[in-house]
Amino acid sequence: MNQTTPSSGTDSADPAITEKDIEALKMFELELPDRTLLSGPSSRIKDLTTLFRICADMLRAFRVLHFVGPCVTIFGSARVAPGSRYYEMARQMGQESSRLGFTVMTGGGPGIMQAGNQGAYEVGGRSIGVNIELPFEQHLNPYVHRSLTMRHFFTRKVVLVKYSYAFIVMPGGAGTMDEMFETMTLIQTGKLKGFPIILMGKDYWQPLMDFVYKMADEGMISSDDPELIFFTDDVGAAVAHLQRHAVRQFGLRRKPMPKAIRILGEKPMP
Repeated sequence: MNQTTPSSGTDSADPAITEKDIEALKMFELELPDRTLLSGPSSRIKDLTTLFRICADMLRAFRVLHFVGPCVTIFGSARVAPGSRYYEMARQMGQESSRLGFTVMTGGGPGIMQAGNQGAYEVGGRSIGVNIELPFEQHLNPYVHRSLTMRHFFTRKVVLVKYSYAFIVMPGGAGTMDEMFETMTLIQTGKLKGFPIILMGKDYWQPLMDFVYKMADEGMISSDDPELIFFTDDVGAAVAHLQRHAVRQFGLRRKPMPKAIRILGEKPMP
């Protein structure tokens, strides 16, 4: 069947697409691996190359993070200023998570991520940053013992979940909500054990929690799904919940770390 293009009427204000526009779009798609991946069907060679890059992204993360031990992941905005209320709350949670024996893992950037890493760093705990390639530079914060930069958001999210026994969600934007709800969905559907999700910042998140309960009332999620989220601003209560539902429930205990095999590019944690 011959394809036809719709004709534009004389009253249309849309300019015609030029070859320059097409080339600009191609350049946009090639600038970052995620753009290449999400730009629709590609040649078989390009798709195979993308697949190899995804595998390399994951393999590198597995080797770098093989020795991190049980983690707590702290999610939150990169835009929160040091010294602010939520920054200090995240810093305290980083400290207390470390005192329980967890490695603190974040997205490695500024804001809440820096606060969580800083808290762990200050009390001598282990601190990990899993950064992401972006069109604008997201600098790595200075409070990490080990870091890596992922090419793709979805591989990064896998890594942030894979090594953690609990998830602390601080105020943030669309990315933070995406991370929290994906983690909740994995637990809800049995893909992930019932690890605790601790949501902090009651003034900020209250409308979201109201909507979560509305989803349950409307039958869009199970009536007990909202209970997957422990909602508090009390650091002491959050730590007690973390100990009860992550440490005791899963029988976590300190044990010797496996030895690094240097030929595989492995490095032990400090």
